[in-house]
Amino acid sequence: MRIRSAIFAGLAAAIFAAGCTGQPLSTREGSTLGGAGLGAGAGAIIGAAVGHPGAGAAIGGGLGGVTGYAVGNSMQNQQTANQQTQAQVQEQQQEIEQQRMELQQLRRQNETE
Repeated sequence: MRIRSAIFAGLAAAIFAAGCTGQPLSTREGSTLGGAGLGAGAGAIIGAAVGHPGAGAAIGGGLGGVTGYAVGNSMQNQQTANQQTQAQVQEQQQEIEQQRMELQQLRRQNETE
């Protein structure tokens, strides 16, 4: 029963913290919270086996949060790079289209001359 209480408390704290922001979580934040929640749950289970579910949940939550942050940070950096690349591609496509229209205009002018 103590394990369930520790897991429930950890998840409730994570949900409460996420709900207070008022904005959607970034990839980094979501991964950090998810890692902390999973780590706290796993730590509580392991800690219960040795008689210290609270300490296990705290240690597991900390380690899970750090790991979740590292993974989420990497994912968010990749997303940012992808967005920048996509913006550059769109910009280049617009420039190509503009140059294509200019070429057509020049051809028409040459044909009429």
